[in-house]
Amino acid sequence: AAPAAYTFRALAPIMLLSPPTAGAALVSPGKLYLGIDAGTQSTKALVYDAAQRAVVGRGAVSYEMLESDVVGRAEQDPAVWVDAMWRACREALADAGGDAASRICGIGVSGQQHGLVALDASYEVIRPAKLWCDTESAEEAAELSKSLPVPIVASFTASKLLWLKRHEAAAWARLAHVALPHDYLNYVLTGELVMEGSDASGIGLLDVGARAWDASAARLVDAELLDKLPPLIGPGEWCGRLHPSAAEALGLPCGVPVSAGGG
Repeated sequence: AAPAAYTFRALAPIMLLSPPTAGAALVSPGKLYLGIDAGTQSTKALVYDAAQRAVVGRGAVSYEMLESDVVGRAEQDPAVWVDAMWRACREALADAGGDAASRICGIGVSGQQHGLVALDASYEVIRPAKLWCDTESAEEAAELSKSLPVPIVASFTASKLLWLKRHEAAAWARLAHVALPHDYLNYVLTGELVMEGSDASGIGLLDVGARAWDASAARLVDAELLDKLPPLIGPGEWCGRLHPSAAEALGLPCGVPVSAGGG
């Protein structure tokens, strides 16, 4: 069984959000919440009963990184995360038993930070995701650190973007949207690509004080990068509602609200 601690960080924002419709009680007796945590080695899911203040269902699916002989490379196929999310959630819902699926009233996703999920204009994945622990972009990180307000290391997504531009021209030419792992899963769930502010700070291109993208920092990577970064939302905002295709995969009602979540 997956430890509850892994996914409470995904559920916490849901408890603080305003109801998606006026007069609707978000936290009320009988309401259940689905928390998802997409980690580097596994995806965990839990079902939380707000009335009992207890975890009533758990699920987990493990996976590995792609094999590589390249020093510093650490990559995963985002399709693996999606499959693991479906399976872990279905396991957690089955573990909760009864009519748990019909009682889910909110979903929250947390995930590994910094990883680069490169998407084309149709939101299709261009190449395997470069993870937070991928250090192929150490040279780019050192270069960017000379000009950025705060130095970054190879974990930060900005360095991975500059690496992609320099080393994979064909992939860079297709790049239309930048996502982090948890953003991509939110997109799969809702059809909306947005980024939560605290997670965005791990890219290295955020004006933290203004809570907005730093255009001058983005231009250090590429003059057109700013247009490829997703809209920012706060931790107390909804990412969107459960898309029919995701609802079918999970066995949940369409339209369940999905929180911003975080990394």
